[in-house]
Amino acid sequence: MSTWTARTTVRSRPEELLEMLVDPDAIRRWAPVDFELDALDGGCLQVGGHARVAGWLAGMRVGFDVEVIHADGERLTLTATGPIALDVDYHLAATDEGSDMRASVSVRPRAGFTSRVLAGATNAMLAGGALQAAVSRIAQEAEAGRCAMALQ
Repeated sequence: MSTWTARTTVRSRPEELLEMLVDPDAIRRWAPVDFELDALDGGCLQVGGHARVAGWLAGMRVGFDVEVIHADGERLTLTATGPIALDVDYHLAATDEGSDMRASVSVRPRAGFTSRVLAGATNAMLAGGALQAAVSRIAQEAEAGRCAMALQ
């Protein structure tokens, strides 16, 4: 298993960031991989709910079942299970200027050759900075939304 981390400071409250982390439309804007939402219980990711997503990874169409384990103003933890498993954790801490956001993604290969190929491709993408880029896009979008609200 490999674990990748990223961190940034954002001029938005943790609750505003959590909204961006559970809203499928917002996730599409910052996610490092394009995906289609095949199923979702409720309008957003929520504890006890189920989501099914599909997309392309390493030239293969793959699907994942997403389970939210924990979600509150300080933390979002979820697992995406498909040909590989992804354990995702976001920690959000209020600061004087907004929030400190720490993200981690652990890649767990499952049995079989295809899983090892997909785990390798996912690790390469994360090693290339995909998680840090996603965290930066979350911060930019949150701050842009905050500026737009201030102009109204």
